Amino acid sequence: MKHRILIVDDEPNIVMSLEYAFKKKGFEVFIARDGSEALTILKDTIPDIVLLDIMMPNVDGYQTLKHIKNTVSLEATKVVFLTAKNKASDIEKGLKIGADKYLIKPFSVKKIVSEILELVT
Repeated sequence: MKHRILIVDDEPNIVMSLEYAFKKKGFEVFIARDGSEALTILKDTIPDIVLLDIMMPNVDGYQTLKHIKNTVSLEATKVVFLTAKNKASDIEKGLKIGADKYLIKPFSVKKIVSEILELVT
């Protein structure tokens, strides 16, 4: 079965590199440039994983995560923050509000793919 991932980030280079890497691993990839676009996609799509930046225009990652956690149809969806916010308090907040994992930018694409594969297999 093909895994589905929604990549939510406003940095085009990050999106392109992650999209390529996950497609190469056989994932069905969906892309959102901010939280509001992600919420629109999530109305029609139930991904296995949402890879989510925190600092984005319109709807930020925290608001997006809260929506996911409050949506019954998305209860099995894993959420991984991928962000430049690297203070201990940021990490604690992200995990406390429900992120399954908290990964910090800059990152290795290979490491991100490995971390995500651990969550879906």
